[in-house]
Amino acid sequence: MGSDVVGFQTTISRSISLSGIGVHSGENVSITFHPADPDTGIVFNRHLPCGDVISVRAVSSQVGSTDLCTLLGKAPDRSVATVEHLMAALYALSVDNISIDIDGSEVPIMDGSAAVFIEAFDNAGLINHPVKRRYIRVIKPVRIEMGGSWAEFSQHNGTRFEIDIDFESPLIGRQSWKGEVTADTFRRELARARTFGFMRDVERLWASGHALGSSLENSVVIGDDDKVINVEGLRFRDEFARHKTLDAVGDLALAGAQFIGCYRSYRGGHKLNAMALRALLADQTAYEVVEAPARRDTVRHGELVAVNAAAFAPWAL
Repeated sequence: MGSDVVGFQTTISRSISLSGIGVHSGENVSITFHPADPDTGIVFNRHLPCGDVISVRAVSSQVGSTDLCTLLGKAPDRSVATVEHLMAALYALSVDNISIDIDGSEVPIMDGSAAVFIEAFDNAGLINHPVKRRYIRVIKPVRIEMGGSWAEFSQHNGTRFEIDIDFESPLIGRQSWKGEVTADTFRRELARARTFGFMRDVERLWASGHALGSSLENSVVIGDDDKVINVEGLRFRDEFARHKTLDAVGDLALAGAQFIGCYRSYRGGHKLNAMALRALLADQTAYEVVEAPARRDTVRHGELVAVNAAAFAPWAL
């Protein structure tokens, strides 16, 4: 288990750009990441064809739709969709502050995983700000249920995810991924896990204006015979559970700060993740905001001390 946490806020050391297709819109999208000042957080700047720029903070209060992906913003022309894979990469690498220019309605899907984003940020490198980082530490359980699904936060001296999925498809069935999420474990075990879907759902999704950019290059596709259509097959035997964990990491990154605790879910998805996060943040007795007591690059979890939460609530912005 990773025993240390980062004591200072970070940003990337230089600007970097990527381009790709939007998995739902089918449009070509360019996205550029810029270093940002301390306490900026993660901000998407959507550049509209008319020349206007709409800025949306990547925080829980800005979550709009959670159908098929996580969308930030309350109106279609003022939103950015499919942020979860990018947010997972930023969370795993502990990037606190970054300004993101995007010229489309959704983050490009790349290969359907977070691997391209991890590689880009690794190549750019990170720098520390001389400003302390703050964490959200879970201090009592918070649980929600939705039909046959549930999710809960509990106390834990680290950042742990325990994600269980259960599909009727015999190819998937019941799978789980459990572990501490650190930069190293994310790179090794989660970053390359791709989004997936069933061929039988394609026509319905197309009719509703979704999955217009989906292909075998950016999705694992399961055929009517319950076999993977992709020629290269799966990257992991349990790639489906690993991808659902990747999604959960990205969705919980919208807390606006790293969290210390354990997140468990059964048959979850973007909607359940968003509901669980809102439930945690709505209960001020369930968490405390903590930071390092001294100016050091890394500190032990047990050394973190509580600070004034009222002065630090980015999720409410």
